[in-house]
Amino acid sequence: MQENLNDYLDNQKQLIEENLRNYLQHLSIPSQLKESMIYSLEAGGKRLRPILLFASCQAYGGNVSKTLSSAAALEMIHTYSLIHDDLPAMDDDDYRRGKPTNHKVFDEATAILAGDALLTYSFEIITNDPVLTDQQKVKLTGMMATVAGPRGMVGGQILDMEAEINPVSLEELEHIHALKTGELLQFAVFAGAYLSSATDEQLKALKDFAHYLGLIFQVQDDILDVVGDPDKIGKAIGSDELNQKSTYPKLLGIDGAIEQKQKYVNKAKEALKKADALDTTLNSLIDYFSHRDH
Repeated sequence: MQENLNDYLDNQKQLIEENLRNYLQHLSIPSQLKESMIYSLEAGGKRLRPILLFASCQAYGGNVSKTLSSAAALEMIHTYSLIHDDLPAMDDDDYRRGKPTNHKVFDEATAILAGDALLTYSFEIITNDPVLTDQQKVKLTGMMATVAGPRGMVGGQILDMEAEINPVSLEELEHIHALKTGELLQFAVFAGAYLSSATDEQLKALKDFAHYLGLIFQVQDDILDVVGDPDKIGKAIGSDELNQKSTYPKLLGIDGAIEQKQKYVNKAKEALKKADALDTTLNSLIDYFSHRDH
């Protein structure tokens, strides 16, 4: 099964990367801005968010061609967030995925604008998609604005920054990461199923699935920052401790974090069963998120 999953991940990753190139290749914009956008979009990464979107669509018999603009838009928003996260005013990171961060290659102003450009271009891509209905465009852009904005990822980011100063409880930590990480994953799961044949009840259960999947992703991220392999992660470990971030290992210890992660895995699988998608790639992705090494 793992070999099949690896093949699936490779194939879907190739699909989204070809799609991203198509959107950027003929974009007529200032050259420095374009180079900066492309640099971060092509700097590596597993493309888990768009792959999750494809898998959600396929779980309900949908055609992935209807999801290509949403998948590209989602990856652009994720990439914008990484560019801004790495800035000196935020996490002040020099490397991302083993390569110099955007502001180190270009400059801070260009990095900020590249992030802004990726964010705004993502909405343009969806609204110009000829295969989507007007109703689908409104639904998807509205949800994307919510999950990426002050009630989603951006709100989670500032709560995460505040937690560097003030210790938080497990419940507060879950809330931070449900916003910062989980909301984009929730868009991925919803968009794929919405553009397929999922029912309202299945979409409701998928919301819970995505919530716990986001927490699984974050716990494993925190664990890897303590015990991960820097060569695989692409940056030095221990940055969370250095930046005094509130993390699962800091709050629960490594063993406690692993135990908490398993609780989320169980809840994610329960939600997936309610969504009638336990026998799909989505189930394999739960284990992949939980055991990834980078």
